[in-house]
Order: sequence, then structure tokens, then C-alpha cells
Amino acid sequence: MPLPLPRAAALAVLLPLLAACSEAQPQAAKAPPVVQTALVRLAPETEDRRYTGVVVARREAVEGFRVGGRMIARLVDVGDRVKAGQVLARLDPTDLDLAAESAAAEVDAAKAALARAAAEVARGAALAGRSFASASDLEGRELTRDEARGRLLRAERQHALARNQRAYAELTASADGVVTGVSAEAGQVVALGDPVLTLAADGVIEVSVAIPEGRLGDLDGGAATVSLWSDGTTYPARLRERAPAADAASRTYAVRFAFDDPQGRARLGMTATVALTRGDPRPVARLPLSAVLDQGAGAAVYVVGEGGRLALRPVTVLRWAAGEAVVSGLAEGERVVTLGVNRLAPDLPVRLASAAL
Repeated sequence: MPLPLPRAAALAVLLPLLAACSEAQPQAAKAPPVVQTALVRLAPETEDRRYTGVVVARREAVEGFRVGGRMIARLVDVGDRVKAGQVLARLDPTDLDLAAESAAAEVDAAKAALARAAAEVARGAALAGRSFASASDLEGRELTRDEARGRLLRAERQHALARNQRAYAELTASADGVVTGVSAEAGQVVALGDPVLTLAADGVIEVSVAIPEGRLGDLDGGAATVSLWSDGTTYPARLRERAPAADAASRTYAVRFAFDDPQGRARLGMTATVALTRGDPRPVARLPLSAVLDQGAGAAVYVVGEGGRLALRPVTVLRWAAGEAVVSGLAEGERVVTLGVNRLAPDLPVRLASAAL
């Protein structure tokens, strides 16, 4: 049945439009992938550790008498400067004088006995020469003389010892220095070797610090400096001494660092800070572990270049740390992809996840 003329005309207009709509549409271009990135920040690969200590003298001696007795005088106080050989304190010398006089009397008696024994030997030799005395009698006289000679020698040694002990009644400084402590007062009875005062000798000064047992590795191969709290002056320092065993209570090791102070600003007892620096001073970058890619040719990272295209950059991994890799071979300010690097390819255009990164 033929269609009416108006409907036929409408179909003639719609058929071309339907045919055009049924044709396949061209596929839209695929958008570049979005990547997470981070800026490279270079910094030296060093670690600084700081420990608080006290300025001390390298040589600090506790001075005491070499004999016992009652101390009658102390001639210095804390803070006084002394010279080597200067008298610091005195003991009552009465008993020591008596001992020296007794030893001198023993020497005189031994000399007299030796002289008498020598005279007897001479008399015996004369009698034996005229056959008035036997050889055994002369031999006995000679033995008596030799014994007297030995007693004289012993008496002389005792006399010398008594004189020395009399001299020990005066306590003298063992070196130039400053008195840092006093342990006895005049009128006190002290025994041989009891501490009387403490003397810090002039010369090299040091800083004494306590290092925890877990940080002893900081002492190996690192540079050290000493800073005074009083004025902030900093000096190069060198490790001079470390204790072979830890303190039983604190579990720390006593360590001493020596330093030169030509201006004389450091004073004994001042507080100082010892800084220990370890590591490589060359600038390195710290990246997340997910940023490093190794496809068999060594470690590399993807760097976002101009136009948003990726470049595969070889790097050197200096060490692996907790959650990060310390690498060299990058420049300050470069942008590195940190996630999904195994799905990327060189020269691939990408978009940044955030313009703030």
C-alpha cells in the first residue's frame, strides 16, 4: 500500500540522518597516566652526635705524704697556682728528727766497732808474723772486721732512710699547676699516702665525656670538635683516651678528647660540648624505596623532564636505610617518580598527581 506523500517525504529526510548516526565514531585519544613524584633535595650524608662533658687537665695528681704523722700546716688553698718543688704542707717532724738522730748514733757506733775490729786484725797479723798467734785466730779477727764493716754499711743506709723520711715531712708539688681540691686540714693525723690535696698539672687540657655503649661506633673515623658553653668558642679535637670497660652503674664509657687552646679561654671545670661527625660530606639524595628501579642494568629512577616526558636516569645507591634509599647521581630540584615505576617506560608523557609536589 503506497504511503501518503507527507510521510514518504519525512522518511526520505530521516534515512540519511540515521545512516550517518550508525557509522562508527572515532575513538578519543588516551590521556597520559598520572604519577606521584617528589623533588630531589641534596644534603651531605653525615651524622652529628653531641655529648656534654667537662674540661679537665690531662694530668691530675692526688698529693699525699710519704710518711704518716700529724699535719701542722697547709700552705695552699683551692685555686692557688704552685710551682714544682713548692712546699704545700708540713708534718710534725719531732718523731722523724729523733729517728734520724738515732740512726746517726748507730752509724757512729758501727764506725767505732769497725775501727776496733780493724785494730784487732792488725794486732793479730803482727802476732802471727812472730808465731805468737795461730792462723785461725787471725782468720777469726778478720771475720769480725768484715762483720763490723757490714754493720756500718747497714747503719749508713738506715741513716740515709731516716734523713729521707725527715725530708718527707714536707709535701712538695710534683709539677707546676693549680690546686683543685683539699682533703686534709692542719691538726689532722694522716697515714702514709692519705690524700691531702689534688693538683692539676699545667699542659694539655681535655674534655671528659661519657659515651653510651650503643654509640661507641661514633668514635671510629669521625671528626670531633669541642665547643665551650661559656662563649661558644669551637676547637678541633682529637680522641686521646677511651676507657676499656663501661662504668658499672651508668653503662657508659669514659672518653677524653684533647684540644689546643692557645688563647687560654678554657678553664678547668667548664662545661663543653663534643660534636662527633661521621659520614660522607658529598651531597646525596634520599628517596623512597619505591622510586628505585632495577631492570638488570643497575639502579635507576624515572625523572620527569621537560614536556612531562620520562627519562630513565642511572643512580648509585650508597646505602639502604629504613624505608628509603640514599643515592647519588641526581641534581637538586629534579622531579623523580616515586610510585609505580615498574609500569612506566622512557619517553612516556605523564601528568603530575599534584601541582604542589
